[in-house]
Amino acid sequence: MKKPAIVLASLCLLCTTLLAAPATKPNVLFIVSDDLRNWLGCYGDDQAHTPNLDRLAARGTLFKTALPGTPLCNPSRTSFMTGMRPSVTGVYDNDVKWMTAVPDAMTIPLLFKNNGYYVSGAGKITHGVSVRPSDWNDFGPVKLDKVPSNQKLYKFKWAIVPDAKEHEMEDYVIASYIADRIKQKRDKPFFLACGLHRPHTDWMMAQKYVDMYPLDSIKEPVIKANDLDDVPPMGVDMAHGYYVDAEIRAIPQGPQKIIQAYRAAISSMDAQVGRLLDALDASPAKNNTIIVFIGDNGWQHGEKEHWTKATLWKESDTVPLICVVPGVTKPGTVCEKPVDFLSLFPTFCDLTGLPVPAQCKGPSIRPLLADPKAPWDHPALSTMRRGNHSVCDDRYRYIRYSDGTEELYDHTKDPNEWTNIAKNPECAPIKARLAKVMPNLQQEAQRKGWGKKGDGGEE
Repeated sequence: MKKPAIVLASLCLLCTTLLAAPATKPNVLFIVSDDLRNWLGCYGDDQAHTPNLDRLAARGTLFKTALPGTPLCNPSRTSFMTGMRPSVTGVYDNDVKWMTAVPDAMTIPLLFKNNGYYVSGAGKITHGVSVRPSDWNDFGPVKLDKVPSNQKLYKFKWAIVPDAKEHEMEDYVIASYIADRIKQKRDKPFFLACGLHRPHTDWMMAQKYVDMYPLDSIKEPVIKANDLDDVPPMGVDMAHGYYVDAEIRAIPQGPQKIIQAYRAAISSMDAQVGRLLDALDASPAKNNTIIVFIGDNGWQHGEKEHWTKATLWKESDTVPLICVVPGVTKPGTVCEKPVDFLSLFPTFCDLTGLPVPAQCKGPSIRPLLADPKAPWDHPALSTMRRGNHSVCDDRYRYIRYSDGTEELYDHTKDPNEWTNIAKNPECAPIKARLAKVMPNLQQEAQRKGWGKKGDGGEE
């Protein structure tokens, strides 16, 4: 008669043990592409050949309006890897090392490493070769020797590499390093970061990717003539700060050749994303891995007479963000709410149950991952050097420069940002509301090295 009692007691003990056992932590695969605008099939681009990113988006949630925090490589990566804006770190430009500016900062990989994760990375995660070894269990190739370019157009250059040598290309080698770590068996969860260089220049890819985009099929973006006429002088200076539109258009088929190479580089990068997804799908970690894909900043192809990045307009200051979170996201969902990358660090913490460092001030986007239509009262903010900011809400983009001049665009009526309505008196309340998100210029000016070249200040 005592056996039932013994069995019941054993069951109770087993249940107590199971409840007390820690839940299996999810793995994380973090993929970063360099200089990528939203020219992907999943973003509605009908010229793109991006089957792997399209299938990734079909698994989870795609964000239509994601701002990088700053539309330039080094400050963007410093910001999302530390959860701090340039106005806090002082990293506004590419000419300052983040480890010098914020030597004691907690980073995403270091937090995971400190909390029992196996942490590995490869490629361009922080800017250039600025990898802090203590943040990682191991870190693979950062940047390989460049394949000599055999074509050049103005300041853009690219190389077409025979298919037989594709396995020697830097993005292929970087993706292979991370894919190998996905396949390895271990007794702890992993955080893996893969930094793909393309479509950053130099554009180097196999011929097959160029063949996807015949030159005579290349379409330029629709561009408004004299689009800088209603832009303040500081905005015009940004537009003319890199590659001069008139010089590019003076070259026979110059814009088409540049766009062809850029699109081919995107497809080359997409192929490496496919190899990572294939490795994950073939592994035991398939159903317990969070995947986050981002671009670090956007890219313009002639809009507002500008080529490349480093402006506060839509094409340069909007990037892809795709998230797959088992048990949270639903396949094929799209979020229209604006977000920025200050949310990445706290979101990783929220999804994995790790503590959020005090330095992180951004909101977690987990509510939007669970329900893309959830209430969201967090306008997205981006900064391009000191005092120059862009803020997006569900409808508007408001740009204010350090001299107080402004731009305002109504995306419901003007999705291309062709008409600056900042001087309209009726827009004053809109500007005042969005300006509340911007850092205080006086506080920014108190950062050390204000205006000094070499410290990330104004040049």
